[in-house]
Amino acid sequence: MRIGIVCPYSFDAPGGVQFHIRDLAEALMERGHSVSVLAPADETTAVPDVVVPAGRALSINYNGSVARLAFGPMMAARTRRWLEDGQFDVIHIHEPMVPSLGMLALWEARCPMVATFHSAQLRSRAMQVAYPLLRQSLEKLAARIAVSEDARRTVIDHVGGDAVVIPNGVYCDTFANASPDSRWIGTDEAPTIAFLGRLDEPRKGLPILTAAIPAVLAEKPGARFLIAGRGDDGKAAAIEALGPAVDSVEFLGGISDEEKASLLKSATLYIAPQTGGESFGIVLVEAMSAGTGVVSSDIGAFRRVLDEGAAGALFTNSNSADLARVILDALNNPEATQARKDDAHTWVRQYDWSTVTSQILAVYEMAVEAETAASVMQEVATP
Repeated sequence: MRIGIVCPYSFDAPGGVQFHIRDLAEALMERGHSVSVLAPADETTAVPDVVVPAGRALSINYNGSVARLAFGPMMAARTRRWLEDGQFDVIHIHEPMVPSLGMLALWEARCPMVATFHSAQLRSRAMQVAYPLLRQSLEKLAARIAVSEDARRTVIDHVGGDAVVIPNGVYCDTFANASPDSRWIGTDEAPTIAFLGRLDEPRKGLPILTAAIPAVLAEKPGARFLIAGRGDDGKAAAIEALGPAVDSVEFLGGISDEEKASLLKSATLYIAPQTGGESFGIVLVEAMSAGTGVVSSDIGAFRRVLDEGAAGALFTNSNSADLARVILDALNNPEATQARKDDAHTWVRQYDWSTVTSQILAVYEMAVEAETAASVMQEVATP
């Protein structure tokens, strides 16, 4: 099958959607399919070999963060050329309502189309504005996928209709088989507590964690906090907020995929203090796959990824005092933490790409078969 995948966000500032698309393309090619990914990127941006750069992206505030998107007549022409050159059997558009390449592909494509909705938003002014412009084009979609029940609810509320839930995929064995790094391995006396996320994006929750650190250190003075991610402003604010506790914090900066796997394999606990705007939680799946104990805010998407708390400990969203309490409980009760890790070991396999790819391919096949059946019916009906 010839598969075209459209990414709305630039690979020069990669995030969860880009990583999902990159790994999906790899998983599809491993099964023998031909895949091409169209994404915003200029000639100077390093992109995976499967990606066709569509041109320079612009920074736009979207869904609580700054997204790198591409739109306009030049992008439309490049999208049209990519579609013509690809002669795809099916097009898979990610976030079709984001003002970027996916929206352009939705207008231009004539072959069977599938869309994945990643966002989970109670109210979205952007979607409310975009829907009237896209209503007829959205009817061209043969199938809709939502990465979580939260994303599905967003589709129902803002777009109408329904979507099949297929979660984000993770190569679970990559994290399960990662090698620990001696610099980051925790002990009973000196546990290591990891955070990974954009430091200057408030909804990722770094201020919630930094406010909890002094209380943890008061009971566990040997604890070390490993903060990975980019964002100089966020780092500076965290250092100022930490005061003397900063001596127990190490800022790792941006890390590679290999370093991330090693960090998660080495840490005693992984902390996910996100405050909202999350539809899934890929890093939670990665941490569970690595066998790391997880402590997460109790936002809906994270509760579901963690089996309602059976596969990871939950704290009250945005409550630093409760976060400190749950971290200390996880450290002081290793048997309970191990029980959650054992549950996670089995639970997490549903998110492995071996399972997720089969589910997505089934949707592709359904879309192509539906298009073929519709064409046959049209031919029969034509005098």
